[in-house]
Amino acid sequence: MMNRLFAPVLLAATLLAVMAGPSLAQTLKIGYIDSIKIFAENKETQDAERLYRSDVAQWEQQKQRYEADLAKMGDELNAQSPMLSEEKKAERRLEFQRKMDEYKKFMEETFGDTGLAAKRNKEHTQPIVDKNNKLVEKIAKEKGLTMVFDVANANIVYADKSLDLTEVVLASLRSGGQ
Repeated sequence: MMNRLFAPVLLAATLLAVMAGPSLAQTLKIGYIDSIKIFAENKETQDAERLYRSDVAQWEQQKQRYEADLAKMGDELNAQSPMLSEEKKAERRLEFQRKMDEYKKFMEETFGDTGLAAKRNKEHTQPIVDKNNKLVEKIAKEKGLTMVFDVANANIVYADKSLDLTEVVLASLRSGGQ
């Protein structure tokens, strides 16, 4: 899989070098990292993962309590339903629905895309990612590399700023170029 992801990125970088002219093609030096391996073998990442897992375990216990409460309420409602008046049944169903809504809110706020778990994971890992990226940039500059790719996700981790064509493209667009 690593080769499948890395091949298109390497091809794009090679095409860039060839299209940019002989001077860049001769000086283009590419490196790569495997961020998954770096994360797996980094003690800081392992510590952050332990903290995160501890947080998630507490939230999972809360989730299980909600689920147990809902199951108990549902079972009681079903068992007692024949003996309850319509008014009492409606009241119990409303209580059950409130508890269900509370559970759904908890799940979204805790495990949703922007929930507490995602935020906590980012709090634990972002400083490590930033540190790793600075280290990659430092090593790339020391080794005279033009670009560094991450084979784990086919991203560019570092690129020499002289390769950035953004302003050239914008200037061309502003002048009506095609």
